[in-house]
Amino acid sequence: MPVDATPDPYANPMTFGTRLQILRQHRGMTREVLAGLIGMSVEWVKRVEGGRIEEPGLSTVLRCAEALRVRDLSELTGRSMNAPLFQGPGHPRLAAVRAAVDALPFGTSAAAPPRAEHLAARLAVAWQSRHSAPNHREIVGGLLPGLIRDAHLAVQHAETPADWRAAQAVLSETYSLSQFFLAYQPDASLLWRVAERSMVAAAQSVDPHAIGVSAWLMAQAHRDSGPGHYDAADAVTRQALEHLAPLLPDADDRVLAIAGALEFEAGYTAARRGSKGTAWRHWSKASKMAKALPGDYFHPVTSFSQAIMGAHAVTVAVELHAGGESVRQAARADATTIPSRPRRARHRIEEARGYQLDNQPDVAIATLEKAHEAAPETIRYNGYAKSLLLEECSARSAGRRERASRLAVKVGLLAA
Repeated sequence: MPVDATPDPYANPMTFGTRLQILRQHRGMTREVLAGLIGMSVEWVKRVEGGRIEEPGLSTVLRCAEALRVRDLSELTGRSMNAPLFQGPGHPRLAAVRAAVDALPFGTSAAAPPRAEHLAARLAVAWQSRHSAPNHREIVGGLLPGLIRDAHLAVQHAETPADWRAAQAVLSETYSLSQFFLAYQPDASLLWRVAERSMVAAAQSVDPHAIGVSAWLMAQAHRDSGPGHYDAADAVTRQALEHLAPLLPDADDRVLAIAGALEFEAGYTAARRGSKGTAWRHWSKASKMAKALPGDYFHPVTSFSQAIMGAHAVTVAVELHAGGESVRQAARADATTIPSRPRRARHRIEEARGYQLDNQPDVAIATLEKAHEAAPETIRYNGYAKSLLLEECSARSAGRRERASRLAVKVGLLAA
């Protein structure tokens, strides 16, 4: 190999510092920028790259991987490990929610056990708070421990089979709410436990809405786990839709909506696979199902509605990596009609991804700013938004780099 050639970062032996330097230079990133992104000093980066500091701890390695947009930690460490780029920092409420989930599901209470209908009312308030509050994770995280505890109490103390099934439906939905809180949190095993418990409780409730919601979230958990889980995601959505199909002629709006949401999820997974025709066929069917709902209807869990289908079209185009189509769909969608703040922010993030695919990075950053205005906690914990921002923090354009850095400070990716 010529003496001036770039070393192969996979060659052995090679130190962590050498790998870090190669990947940093490959990204066109200065030591100053990398230091700011990972919260360390420029001198620290220099010392690591020079071999005067050995490989740091795992948390610092993960920050380096995130800043350099490395998915496989072997690029940095030489050992095969997957970097959880799309997991955010742990929310302050995470420990309390984890403790509530991990607690033994039985106990005694001097107070009368809560009734399922009272818990359902509390859940409705929690869902409304999630949709309306900019700091929705903080609010939901504060409510979940009590809801989880009381939902289990309601199941244990149910006096009739009907009460027991109603309590199981509430317990399932409580775990569904937990999944929204746990998305992008650094505890994948906890997310899976919650998803599985939601499915079990839903099956025991025999409530079609609870079954649909738990299946909708389980399909997402599989899909977001990577290509190896796409078949499982498809199986969950297919089986749930088959279960709901005979009930739809006499179903209420909630069940019709969850069926539509599941139909779109099938299209979402197809888009992840790159199956363009299948993805858009599912989207079209879901759009027809949305049009059968009242114009102002908005499903409290999935956000399925007529208003959301434009946002769903953007997601399909983005997942198919079709930049031009993503931008065209974004122009047709009206984000202002989405009443949920976190869902509106999520849509803005998807729009930003589309603009990035279409080589419009300045518009992408402006769109992320709108996402931050809608729901700061959504963008803070969203891996796609973080990845896009980190990339633009090292852009060649000074103006774009400065704008991205300002937003990165607001989001919490960079120190002020």
